[in-house]
Amino acid sequence: MSGTGGPLTGLKLLEVESIGPGPFAAMALADLGANVLRIARRSPPAASAPNPVLGRARTATLKLDLKSDADAQRLLALVDRADAMIEGFRPGVMERMGLGPERCLGRNPRLVYGRVTGWGRSGPLAQTAGHDINYIAITGALHACGTGDSGPIPPLNLVGDFGGGGLMLAFGVVCALLEARNSGRGQVVDVSMTGGAALLMSMIYGMRANGRWPADRAGNILDGSAYFYTCYPTADDGWMAVGAIEPEFRLQLLQLLGLGQHADSIMAAPDDDIAVRARLAQIFRSRTRAEWQQVFDGTDACVTPVLRIDEVMTHSQNQAEQNFAVLGGAIHPNAAAKFSRTPAPPPCSELVRNSGLQLRDWGLAAAEVE
Repeated sequence: MSGTGGPLTGLKLLEVESIGPGPFAAMALADLGANVLRIARRSPPAASAPNPVLGRARTATLKLDLKSDADAQRLLALVDRADAMIEGFRPGVMERMGLGPERCLGRNPRLVYGRVTGWGRSGPLAQTAGHDINYIAITGALHACGTGDSGPIPPLNLVGDFGGGGLMLAFGVVCALLEARNSGRGQVVDVSMTGGAALLMSMIYGMRANGRWPADRAGNILDGSAYFYTCYPTADDGWMAVGAIEPEFRLQLLQLLGLGQHADSIMAAPDDDIAVRARLAQIFRSRTRAEWQQVFDGTDACVTPVLRIDEVMTHSQNQAEQNFAVLGGAIHPNAAAKFSRTPAPPPCSELVRNSGLQLRDWGLAAAEVE
């Protein structure tokens, strides 16, 4: 794959390899054209395996032992050429290796030094281990996800690692780079997954404040409790997602389910009415997922099939928007932002576009890196 593009073309970013939000932020920036050089461990953990999607689009990988003075000096020499750098270790780790922001900005005052932690850099948990489920647990996000019977259900690791951590880090780095164009000065961008996850809950906290989110879990409009905002199984054990929040969309839903003559009474019932939910469940069970898709496609009833991961490439909307690509046998979600004048380069697990030129920007020869 070759060719350049993307609004971040020309930006040089050092990624000190980590897990979760760090690689995601680097991928998001690389997708949009940034020249990302990954600094990886010389001896990775035995259980680790490269992720072909999160690891895509880097210019190259340079393996260093940052605990050695010689390799730490090699990284500092790269800092001199970098516009930005990101790391995702516990507080104090980079400082103990002599690679903290004070030393790096001392060498390169225009550097944007981005860092992401789980808990943040202060407080009683700052130095303790954790994962996405723990970080979102103290923000209210985890407690709000699930049903009355299930208890809290983790929303994968989308909220803490990637939304609250990775995207917030990428956003913060770009904001600081924009400010540096005016001031000529870099700075530290500090993101915590707890803080990012809390921010993602802003609408829910607003609804709680104005009385539109009355229950702690189950019994709220967006948590799967409402008959018109939930998933129903089909005859072939598939699922249909129903999101008919507005009354006009809900009316279409009921009409297409053959319940038009009962629409007034159903819509007058409580959102979590058990009898209404059971009635809709029985109807959805009467046809296959494909049959229901034919019924609802092209309507404003807000009903869609729930696709498995291995099915997403087949959906006509995903195809039209090029939301996914298959590269090297892996399904890649494409960069979400599209630009009219600077199209983003397509995702790739092995970046080939002008790699020699990009490596020269770092003062490196191809033989030095992977």
